[in-house]
Amino acid sequence: MTGQRPLVIAADETVLDEVLRVAAVAGCELDRAPDLVAAGGHWARAPLVVLDEEAARLPPALPRRGGILLVCKGSPGPETWEHAFRVGVERVISLPEEETALAGAFADVVETPAEQPGLVLGVVGGRGGAGASVFAATLALTADCDPGGALLVDCDPLSGGLDVLLSLEKTPGARWPDVRLSGRASVSSLAASLPQRRHRGGSLPVLTCASEGEGPAAESLSAILSAGRRSGRTVVCDLPRTLGEAAEEVVLRADLVLLVVPLEIRACLAAKKVLSRLSKLTARIGVVTCGHSKDPAVRTAALLGPPLMATMPPERGLWAALERGEFPVKRKGPLAKAATDILAIARREAQAVAR
Repeated sequence: MTGQRPLVIAADETVLDEVLRVAAVAGCELDRAPDLVAAGGHWARAPLVVLDEEAARLPPALPRRGGILLVCKGSPGPETWEHAFRVGVERVISLPEEETALAGAFADVVETPAEQPGLVLGVVGGRGGAGASVFAATLALTADCDPGGALLVDCDPLSGGLDVLLSLEKTPGARWPDVRLSGRASVSSLAASLPQRRHRGGSLPVLTCASEGEGPAAESLSAILSAGRRSGRTVVCDLPRTLGEAAEEVVLRADLVLLVVPLEIRACLAAKKVLSRLSKLTARIGVVTCGHSKDPAVRTAALLGPPLMATMPPERGLWAALERGEFPVKRKGPLAKAATDILAIARREAQAVAR
């Protein structure tokens, strides 16, 4: 956060309502003034100034500054451009056509880009019941202990629900049917509206599907991935084995997609089918195996193709705890070690690409 709020000077109630709505979606609080004269000291301090056409018509009573936007209804005419030049407007934004540009300007005020971009990680099971959701949750909880934080996103509307897995089903907060975003979004504003899973390192926001209503929309998911990456947050997506449009968006944009494969011959054969779909979209795939080591299954897993990034022996008491409705958060153990190792690899690879 910058610590300062944008200043809006608008006499047109229709334009003002639209500006306030876009700012609310971006999670950006505003200061308001009826005209340039009343703006006073806010004019110089504000990180961004938004004018409507009526405010821009007045003779400039304040010193020149950067970061001024003029918002108009429909296409700007010659007079609009004349007023914009006189006041020193940086950009003219036409609503509703250029709403995304206005949302992006507000999002930049709320969240300045992080020095190190965030990661996008996808997790998918090689077969049903492989433990992909459990691993995705562990990965997000581990990443949430880092300064950038994390966000866990449920991308499978037909799953049992990450809120149930994490005992959040009765916790208030937005679910996918409540979330509709496009263009630039504020991930901190979104996170504040979601159920939170508390843990020793903080509080992990979780965006889950609901028992009824629509699942993730590709446009909303795209906005969240961009916002998370821009803010330096790690976004972990629990993906369905049958990829829809929204899940494909994650696979295409992910820094790494992790295929969780139990060490069983049939599971490896099922994973090969999932892999064939994934590999048409990305080459950034890694395999995570789980279960008891059985030589034939290990050899089959090794033949899947993508690099083996972690092997998780069975975690003692895990499944019994899950049956009791508990999600154990352990700092040590196979799950935690695999999550820590993979996060380190993913960050190292992302930094290498950035160079």
